[in-house]
Amino acid sequence: MHPESNTNKYLKLHFIIFIWGFTAVLGALISLEAIPLVWYRLGLAIPILFIWLIIKKYPIKVSRKSLLNFLIGGLIIGLHWVGFFMAIKVANVSVTLVTLSTGAFFASLLEPLFFRRKIRFLEVLFGILIIGGLYIIFRVDSFYIYGMLWALLAAFLSALFSVINGLMVTKHNGYVLSLYQLFFGFLGITVYLLLTNGFTVEFFNLSGKDWLYLFILSSICTAYAFAESIELMKKISPFTIMLSINLEPVYGILLALIVFGKKEYMGSQFYLGTFIILSLVIINSILKTRLKQ
Repeated sequence: MHPESNTNKYLKLHFIIFIWGFTAVLGALISLEAIPLVWYRLGLAIPILFIWLIIKKYPIKVSRKSLLNFLIGGLIIGLHWVGFFMAIKVANVSVTLVTLSTGAFFASLLEPLFFRRKIRFLEVLFGILIIGGLYIIFRVDSFYIYGMLWALLAAFLSALFSVINGLMVTKHNGYVLSLYQLFFGFLGITVYLLLTNGFTVEFFNLSGKDWLYLFILSSICTAYAFAESIELMKKISPFTIMLSINLEPVYGILLALIVFGKKEYMGSQFYLGTFIILSLVIINSILKTRLKQ
């Protein structure tokens, strides 16, 4: 078997980023609230991943120490998705994806804690400028403030998850890692729903459209995209991945405008704030790579 070409790797990366942008659209189309939505997403994705691992004959046995790490990662990613879909339900796709792009700066602040290095002045400066971009959006579209706060929480948890996974990805197969993390995320939300009596008759009363959207969300957008993105971390430089992921809001906003039309259209200052945030995230990625070199 010939090794995968660089072109195929990059095409696969951008396809996954496109899928992530489409995930937000699916979240808006599904009528469920955020927590039930994530529960179904994980619950459907786990057996799909498990069957795939059985077919591929990947060994799924891991050490107890790894299980603890997977538990932490699974709970974080579960909470991240709850925050993500909560933001979509409270605000809209465009606001959620733009705010979520601040995750790169949260990662810049978290990395020094995990890898024991000093916080760089440029990272702090860029973080302040990012807040300026968010302020422009806040000021014009204050109606979406609660959605932006949920998205900021999701961005922080995404950064935390990425940093933690960065320590584990070289030791485990991406699909095996994903299976355990999705399982623990599902388990955590199940316990929460049991404690809060969340499993009502309405909880299981889904329309045909919801089942269809949930299947697409769970299979393509979760089982495939989540696991494959972890595998790509081994093949593509972190800089390329970080830089490319900044296109997720662009893909997502364009898809949302096509699907939802006027509902997703925002004022000119929103797009000004969006341009500032995305530009800063890209510049920060480039400068970080040069500093490392």
